[in-house]
Amino acid sequence: MTYEAVHAYPDGDSTVARFALTASEYGFEGFVVRNHGDAPASYDPEAVWQKYGVDVVTGVEVRAEDPSRASGHVDSHRDSHTLVVVHGGTPEMNRFAVEQSAVDVLAHPMAGSGDFNHVLAREAVEHGVRVEFSLGGVLRDAGGSRVRTLADLRKLRELVEQYDVPYVVSADPSSHLQLRAPRELQALGDAIGFTADGIRDGLQEWGRLAERNRERQSDSFVQPGVTLASSDGDGEEGDDSNSNAGRDHERSKAEGNDERSNGPETDEVS
Repeated sequence: MTYEAVHAYPDGDSTVARFALTASEYGFEGFVVRNHGDAPASYDPEAVWQKYGVDVVTGVEVRAEDPSRASGHVDSHRDSHTLVVVHGGTPEMNRFAVEQSAVDVLAHPMAGSGDFNHVLAREAVEHGVRVEFSLGGVLRDAGGSRVRTLADLRKLRELVEQYDVPYVVSADPSSHLQLRAPRELQALGDAIGFTADGIRDGLQEWGRLAERNRERQSDSFVQPGVTLASSDGDGEEGDDSNSNAGRDHERSKAEGNDERSNGPETDEVS
């Protein structure tokens, strides 16, 4: 159940369908569309699943100037997206994200002026917020910038390990050309102190989060571990991946036609 988290057109350069084709070739079971809130992608998760056999998870990456604005964005996106990610990179935004149970992932905590410490680690554990190891800088930067990124990720890894902080791993691709196969990402683990299994676990965590949140957002959910019985008489559960894609299809439609874009998205499956 290995997943990635991508920025698709118009937030990135490649459509969801193009990402799905490459993801299927690389052996990913699915990926999260994590476009920023002001650049939503237009796609049909169920159609993508039918054509490529890849689960597309509706997500959003909240990017705001301050926690007050971020809070409003998180509230407005929570019900319509399976995963809600907050773009960190400042002390204020990092602190905000790890204190919100409605947030699934703190992205880019070490970017810009951002940092991570034992206080934030404990808050992330308490509120169940995953911390992201973004490998984009390791893969695409060079020289001093890459060296600083490696040092930041090593520090983050030490804190995550010490306090048992939940985490995800991503190459943070904005193009299908920036996707890397799981085995390639696992090979980078040693540079920041991760085993190959540690990198794989971070990739799989995206899928586990999606599965958990889909269950919670389903009509049958009562509380963790408790769901209403199915009304189907045959007792068969059916294809979970297909039904998951269907649920995200409904959320994608609920965002409204005003969020649909022209241009390169015309090659999207329908």
